[in-house]
Amino acid sequence: MAEIGIGIVGGGYMGKAHSVAMASVGAVFDTALRPRLELIAASNATSAERYRAAYGFRRAATDWQALVADPGVEAVVIASPQDSHRAIAEAALALGKPVLCEKPLASTLQDARAMVAMAEAAGVVNMIGFNYIRTPASQFARQLLSEGAIGRPTYFRCEHTEDFLADPAIAFSWRCEGLANGNMGDLAPHPINAALALMGPIASVMADVECVHEERPGGRVSNDDHAQIMCRFNSGVMGHIYSSRIATGRKMGYAYEIFGTKGAIRFDQEDQNALWLYEADGDEARRGFRKILTGPAHPDYKSFCLGPGHGTGYQDQIIIEARDFLTAIETGTAVWPTFRDGLAVAEVVDAALTSSQTGRWTPVASD
Repeated sequence: MAEIGIGIVGGGYMGKAHSVAMASVGAVFDTALRPRLELIAASNATSAERYRAAYGFRRAATDWQALVADPGVEAVVIASPQDSHRAIAEAALALGKPVLCEKPLASTLQDARAMVAMAEAAGVVNMIGFNYIRTPASQFARQLLSEGAIGRPTYFRCEHTEDFLADPAIAFSWRCEGLANGNMGDLAPHPINAALALMGPIASVMADVECVHEERPGGRVSNDDHAQIMCRFNSGVMGHIYSSRIATGRKMGYAYEIFGTKGAIRFDQEDQNALWLYEADGDEARRGFRKILTGPAHPDYKSFCLGPGHGTGYQDQIIIEARDFLTAIETGTAVWPTFRDGLAVAEVVDAALTSSQTGRWTPVASD
């Protein structure tokens, strides 16, 4: 086994998650490459040193430029705000350093396309961090669909619903300004990614994007609270995607339902260790949705636990992501989802925003 020096830009919510994942992934998956927590960078020296001490990094950097350029950093994880993603990724790719970038890929479609172009021209390993689709249950759902377990899919519905801004009395904050910080920049990419992963490319969309609480204590909101997107997949299947940060009572409502000619699948992230499967065969009187608890027989589960039904959690999704990133680096082979898959999400978001403005069905463009 060999060590690889990891540099992480950003030490907040996702910076911590990636730090913990890189510290754990070798023990969980017995990876050939073992991460060395080399360097972490934050917005100021005080924060960077605090994160270094808390997460176990060897050193702290006062800016991302120093981190990317450091010879001890052999791979870069970007866990900073979206408007910084392009500059950091391009600097790392120019030095031939693999990059794992948090979602969404960039704050604009133009930047996302530029990042894909550079990554592919450089031939350097690149990944984007969509973690929810990596649960053993959702991996199993993808497997069932590929096997034709529910026949030909006829309808897809997905949502990502949370309620952290449901109360209009919650004060104005950074989340309330700038498109990238709104629902379409923050939450919508996750169900769109799920739609693409489970059902394939989206051909066109009809969307309605809305800011419900336009005024909050301390400021006027300039981005959206929720959005609904009707869509048609390239396969011809119809679908619906909803995302919201004002869905009262929902904490992690990443959920989907897929109907097929021979069955159906249901999943809800608030019960992430279960998948519901309906198979339209056998005695009609005995048919019904069956709750399948994930266990060692399902993808990636047994590396965490040998007990069926004992379950995996949020952090485990990030550890699976880290394993995939290390595998891509070790083999030199792209592992889904790459920057291009992140761009596919950005293109759907862009089409949805256009549709909401024009009130028309809008084709999803691809570069």
